[in-house]
Amino acid sequence: MSIESLGYMHYERAGIESLARLGNGHEDDAGSGGGFAEVLEKAQKEVASGPKAAPSKPVVDKTDKLYEQCEALETFLIKNLLNSMRSTVQKTGLVDEGFAGKMYEDMLYDAYAEDFTKQADFGLAALAYLELTGQRS
Repeated sequence: MSIESLGYMHYERAGIESLARLGNGHEDDAGSGGGFAEVLEKAQKEVASGPKAAPSKPVVDKTDKLYEQCEALETFLIKNLLNSMRSTVQKTGLVDEGFAGKMYEDMLYDAYAEDFTKQADFGLAALAYLELTGQRS
């Protein structure tokens, strides 16, 4: 069974009469001068040629309140990453294991996460912003 006959069967089952007739050799019913293979080739050429208009370049407005919230999300994710990494390191006794030592260490890692978000430019905030504004395709 050829690919064309599979295509004809698909269109017949889907109830698309004009394309099924086009594939079965009823060019006069379809109103076109080509068969299924020609329609398929034309569609492939259109896809290969790319979109008609170039998509606009996405813009990240770093002064927007939404972007600030996306940065807060990135900071939160990096903080969780740092906490997971910190839990794998053996304790040396340099920092007190009491309540104050744990609070100091947690505040230190909060500052690390904020610095990483601002300086390292991971791009998570920008991706989240583009997704939420509908600019990411």
